Amino acid sequence: MSKVRVTKLRSTIGQNIRVVRSMEALGLNKINSFNELELTPQIKGILHKVNHLVKIENI
Repeated sequence: MSKVRVTKLRSTIGQNIRVVRSMEALGLNKINSFNELELTPQIKGILHKVNHLVKIENI
């Protein structure tokens, strides 16, 4: 599996609770926080839901 670096760029205030929980599941709490994750099908699905709030970079 490849790895990706996910960086939180926008706030989750006013977002659906599922989006907020997805961001927590990715390990992103504060703006400009980042996490390096294995790109599994489950992570791809979460990233598809929150792609308007994050920046995704391949490592």
